[in-house]
Amino acid sequence: MFHNYKFKNLDLKLITAVIALTIIGIFVIGSANESNQQKQILGMILGIFVMSGMALIDYDFLLHFHWIYYGVVIVLLISVLFFGSESGGATRWIEMGIRFQPSELGKILLILFFAWFFMMHEEDINKPKTIGITLFLSAIPLFLIEKEPDLSTTIVTMMIICVMIFVTGISYKLVGTVVGVTIPSIALLLILITREGQTILNEYQGLRILAWLKPEEYPSSSYQQQNSIMAIGSGQLMGKGLGNEAFDSVKNGNYISEPHTDFIFAVAGEELGFVGSAIIIALIFFITIEILLIAKNAKDISGKLICVGMATLIGFQSFVNICVVTGLMPNTGLPLPFVSYGLTSLVTIYFGVGIVLNVGLQSKNNTGRLF
Repeated sequence: MFHNYKFKNLDLKLITAVIALTIIGIFVIGSANESNQQKQILGMILGIFVMSGMALIDYDFLLHFHWIYYGVVIVLLISVLFFGSESGGATRWIEMGIRFQPSELGKILLILFFAWFFMMHEEDINKPKTIGITLFLSAIPLFLIEKEPDLSTTIVTMMIICVMIFVTGISYKLVGTVVGVTIPSIALLLILITREGQTILNEYQGLRILAWLKPEEYPSSSYQQQNSIMAIGSGQLMGKGLGNEAFDSVKNGNYISEPHTDFIFAVAGEELGFVGSAIIIALIFFITIEILLIAKNAKDISGKLICVGMATLIGFQSFVNICVVTGLMPNTGLPLPFVSYGLTSLVTIYFGVGIVLNVGLQSKNNTGRLF
């Protein structure tokens, strides 16, 4: 079973960075909401077991079940719409003894599916038929995720697929055309959203964008981001300390709702300061680059695509989360990978990292520099 494995290539640096970032997250979660800290510790332990197991399973073997992965994603996402539990105006979870968010697992399974699909169509990736099939296969899960509604996860999933098809070898002319259409479309969308009675987005989605553009005019919708920015700024260089009881703490005053999930970086900024925040960003950056290094040395295109998909998931989702918390993007509902509380998010991303480690174990040579 292990005849193709080079155990000397096991990326201990990646494993160490992942665990270190998770431990930092556990401490910050404990400060933000102590009742969830033990659950996150259990999630990390389970995640390490899952990661270890997946690291030893040949990813070529996993790709044999590509259509099953796609089917499972579709069935789970449909189940959410019919049987899911609602929270905050969105239906994104299924109660299965534990609260499970299918879209988190869906991102990993779609990476596996499209790694196989693009591998099979590497030679004809620029043909209209292949592009059409790709759009159709992508549109179904993206539509189901958006209907929850979960626009932020839809955008992250779409970005993962776009980067994977770009790495496969899509024409630069097509990429340029898409970018040339997308940028003006986003600008036009922002203009239309600011008009009264817009029906392009759901009401709460439109309000979030308006609150981001004009926070002083929409205080009831912009307070979360404004308080988050205040919390990060108040941490200054070294922060106020984990679990502090400072009277001027934004977190202690409950001015940030759900601080242990999507806005965990605001708590980290206030309590760990600039230094702690920089360490979190540095670890995320290191993890993303380390996965890309494994992609560079993958033995085949499918292994490269798996790694690129995971690097996009971790890097892009972290980028969006931190931009939201610092007020650089409209408010969304994305967790910060490895740091935010959420067992589904934590265990599934460890699942994905385990597959990346298996790609590294079968790399064509020792990992080296990215460029």
